[in-house]
Amino acid sequence: MTSANLNNAQLAELKDQLERAEADLRHRLAEQGHYGLNGSLRDNTSELSAIDNHPADIGSETFERGKDLALNEHAELRLTRIQDALAKLENGTYGCCEACGQAIGYERLQAIPETEYCLEHSPQSFVSAKRPIEEQFLAPPFGRTSLDEHEEQNGFDGEDAWQIVEGFGTSNSPAMAEDNEIDDYNDMEIEASAELDGFVEPYESFVATDIYGQNVFFYRNGVYRKHMEATEHLDSEDS
Repeated sequence: MTSANLNNAQLAELKDQLERAEADLRHRLAEQGHYGLNGSLRDNTSELSAIDNHPADIGSETFERGKDLALNEHAELRLTRIQDALAKLENGTYGCCEACGQAIGYERLQAIPETEYCLEHSPQSFVSAKRPIEEQFLAPPFGRTSLDEHEEQNGFDGEDAWQIVEGFGTSNSPAMAEDNEIDDYNDMEIEASAELDGFVEPYESFVATDIYGQNVFFYRNGVYRKHMEATEHLDSEDS
């Protein structure tokens, strides 16, 4: 394998890119003390101990420490790849794909001069479909315990349990509601519009009488408003 697909001018340009990138990375890692990792967490926070009375006391510092670790690892990995590319330039194997042995396109090398793979065999050319197993049970909130899809089941299930808890309030906003057209925070609940809680027909939720069955009056709730809107819509079509 050789870099014969690249002429001398192209090789010189790519070598210059690699050397400048290597120098920049070395300078940044040295100046920043490997993103502050040369010092201990205790020294960086000027605390006598990294174990405080309350875990949240150094929560922000712990988060930043984890971020610094990731940034440092990324910089060191790229530096290693650049050094490998420079070594290949010296022995004449630069510009060849490690997977198939074919020449890597010049445009790709200009964009990522330290790459070891052609576009077709790049291990980062696709988005992984692997997701945490927990997601199978977290969406919807009641997950696998919902029995609505089973015709033979009509008892209390996970969805009913979630609706009871949800009735005490959640952190959801109208933008997160199942139905985009809502006019009441109560309508944000899971399948709120489809559930008839405590009555059979929708009109029973807003029509009432006194204890003797007389003096009919209406509760102007969300179901009432939707009923009136539907009635007005039908009247306008008839006219």
